[in-house]
Order: sequence, then C-alpha cells, then structure tokens
Amino acid sequence: MAGKTFEEKLNDNKDFPKIVQLSDPKQIHRYGGTRMLIAPPLAYDTLMKKVPSGKVTTTEIIRNKLADRYNADFTCPLTAGIFINIAAGASYERASNKTPYWRTLKKDGELNGKYPEGVEGQKILLELEGHEVIKKGKRYFVKDFEKKICEL
Repeated sequence: MAGKTFEEKLNDNKDFPKIVQLSDPKQIHRYGGTRMLIAPPLAYDTLMKKVPSGKVTTTEIIRNKLADRYNADFTCPLTAGIFINIAAGASYERASNKTPYWRTLKKDGELNGKYPEGVEGQKILLELEGHEVIKKGKRYFVKDFEKKICEL
C-alpha cells in the first residue's frame, strides 16, 4: 500500500489547531511562553500563498502570524518545519494552483534544502523573480532579504 501523497497530508488536519500548555521551565524560558500552537498544515499553505512574486517571507514570520491568530505564545517549531515542507511537496505535485513555497526562507534568509529539488531548485526560482542568492560557506541566502519581506 502506497503512503499518502503530500496533497493528502496537507489536507489532513487531524485535531489541529491545538494549544498545548507547557509546564517545563526550560521549555518556557526557551520559547518565551506556556501556550504552544500546533497549527494545521493548511494554515501554513494559506499564508505561503500570500507572498507575491519579488517578495519573500520566513518560517519565523509565518509562525509568529499563526501564534497571533490563535492567541498562542509561539508556534511549535518542529511541526512548523514539517508542515511547511508538506505544503512545498504538495505544491510540487500539483499541475496548477501552486503554492510559491520557494519564497518562504529559513530564519536569516537562508534557502531550504528540504524543498523539492533542494537548494538549487529554490535558488533558480528565486533568481527568476529577481532575487540575488549568495553563498556563505556551504549555505545559500537571499541577499538583503529583509528589504523584500512580505509581512503577511
């Protein structure tokens, strides 16, 4: 039996959104609060679709927007990364109604090697939209990404 497609994973909301109460002092200190949101995959996809050509956003901006929307202190970084990658995979599988996942960068403007076709694929798509991608060591970043942020 084949596993679920990315599109099926994207549309499987399970019991999300959910607010989890943290009680561990180390976690509370690390994340800055007790109310952690686990948002559904489609919530990430919806925000990623709002980023126009020539602009970018970051996973951190998306996470903060969702935390505000659901009155949480922060959004779970682990599930955020997984669900953003699911949105990218679902878009890549589709013939139309694409989500411009390549416009969602990691913190500090870094490209995401887990996206379909990896960093090289994301780099090409960003450069086609006028962004300059620079290499720092082994990592790639959008130059001056802060000037091109779409706050959502």
